[in-house]
This record gives sequence, structure tokens and C-alpha cells, in this order.
Amino acid sequence: MDQDPIKIIAEDHGHILVVDDDPQIRLLVSRFLQRHGYQVTGAPDGRVMMDILARTTIDLIVLDLMLPGRSGVELCRDVRMTSQVPIVMLTARSEESDRIVGLDGGADDYVTKPFSPRELVARIRAVLRRSRTARNTSETRRSEIVVFDGWSLDLRRRELQSPTGTLIDLSTGEFDLLVAFVEHANRVLSREALMQFAKARNSGDPFDRTIDVQISRLRRKLEADASGGQLIKTVRGSGYMFVSNVRVQEGQSA
Repeated sequence: MDQDPIKIIAEDHGHILVVDDDPQIRLLVSRFLQRHGYQVTGAPDGRVMMDILARTTIDLIVLDLMLPGRSGVELCRDVRMTSQVPIVMLTARSEESDRIVGLDGGADDYVTKPFSPRELVARIRAVLRRSRTARNTSETRRSEIVVFDGWSLDLRRRELQSPTGTLIDLSTGEFDLLVAFVEHANRVLSREALMQFAKARNSGDPFDRTIDVQISRLRRKLEADASGGQLIKTVRGSGYMFVSNVRVQEGQSA
């Protein structure tokens, strides 16, 4: 008899929360992840998911887009209000609009149903690797504050403060993308270069829309609390340019 939350203890490569209303999918994914060394907890809906997040440290969430009650996108946005835990969205359809909806909600990656368990594990590994590398780098590097147009980006704390003093919530992908922009300010960067710099996706497909979705999300957040003009400009046929005078302030070692 299937019970929730499913919890399988394995060699600890990370604790994954699998949220899907289909018990067979939860069981399949949980067992496959267990065989690859992950600890897994399952949840059938958003209520159970939020309860688990409130009392358990989770390294990554595998979140179904279509759930009873609150949808995966709504839950993703709720999580992003307080946490940057990586999220891989499961979408039932392959249309670009469905993938963009998930990414626009704050997901770090997506997998389309029906999916290969091996592909899911590969994407989980990639997202966790990016998240852990970014976290380890920020913990060991000197405290650096990047200042541009009244904005303040703390590279160690991974915090963005607006000109009005408001802390702006950024996903892991959005933060990495902004760092890539400020490190190459006033230069035209192609989508492929941005994907490489920001490590947004392990994809060589030049038609991958992930980077465009992240740029759109980041642009909206910057423009929502900006006193000047547009910071991220589209250069038709070439890519994007971050237009600002950037300077770096170094603090004490962490």
C-alpha cells in the first residue's frame, strides 16, 4: 500500500523531494534515485510538500506541473519567496509554452513526461552540481560587493539590493546570469556565451529558450525597482548587453 510521504534512505548524495500526485511515478522516481545514492521523500500535493519543507532540509525538489489544488507553478513561486532550493519541474506536454511557464515560475530546469529516469537523474545531478559549486564558491571567496546604477550585488551572500534598499529574490539561475552580465558589462554577449558563463543549462541546442526566459525574469525584477533606463538591452541578431558602469568593493574574508 502506497503511503505519503514516501521516504527511502540511501547513501547520501543529497535529499530529493519528489512531488507528484501519481503514486506510481513517485515510487518509480524514488526507487531509481535511491539506486543512484539519493535520499528521497515523496509528497502527493502542495500541502504535504510545504509541510515537509518546513521540517526537513531538502537539497532539490522534483515538482510536477499539474497537481490537485495548487499547481506546480504556484507552489514553485511560493517556495521562491523564502528559499533558493533547486527545482526541476515535470511537465506533461512538450510545447514550449509549458516549459516556459515552469521556468518563469522559478524552476531551474524541466523534464517532459513521459521521461527517461536516466535523463531525470542526469538533470538532477547537473542542477545540484551548479547549485553546490555556486554555494561553495560564495562561501570561500572574499566578500565582494558589485555596485551598478544604485544596485548592490553581494557575491558572497548571493543577495541583490535595489536602489531603494529592497532585497530582490533571485533564483540560482538568475543570480548566475546577473553575475555573468556584470562581469562582462557593456559587451554584447550571445545566448550561447551567456549559457556558458551562467551555466544556465547543459545544452548545446542554439534554439533552447531557457536563457531567454531567465533574462526576461531578471529584466522584470531589475526594471520593477529601477530609476534609470533599461539595464539589459537586446542587440538584434547578436544577443544581449548589460549597460551600466560596474565597480567592485572588496570586504573582509569570510
